[in-house]
Amino acid sequence: MEKAERAIRNAENTMTDGDFDFAVSRVYYAMFYIASALLGEKDMYFSKHGGVHGAFGQHFVKTGEFEPKYQRWLVTTFSQRITGDYGATSDFILEDVQEIIGQAREFLTAAQNYLRPK
Repeated sequence: MEKAERAIRNAENTMTDGDFDFAVSRVYYAMFYIASALLGEKDMYFSKHGGVHGAFGQHFVKTGEFEPKYQRWLVTTFSQRITGDYGATSDFILEDVQEIIGQAREFLTAAQNYLRPK
């Protein structure tokens, strides 16, 4: 979870510098780290991004432990990261990046609350 927090802070700094593509990439990885950490709590580890996406949906969303929006954000941001990382150009604007950073922060908070001892 600490790595996810660092990735979000890095995305915010990168966004401030105007590097929206790189900020989107950092946000995706923050969400990926969050989902991976949650799965790790259930002793599930995956080597591929799709494995993390699917397992998070199966073991956290379908069970009702997390709202479907978190998986949707994870998968959508993955697609945005692909565009940002591999596309020659992208159309990301400041408001887009601010929105997905907010989503990552919300996902992080939800995960921290879930992992908090009861």
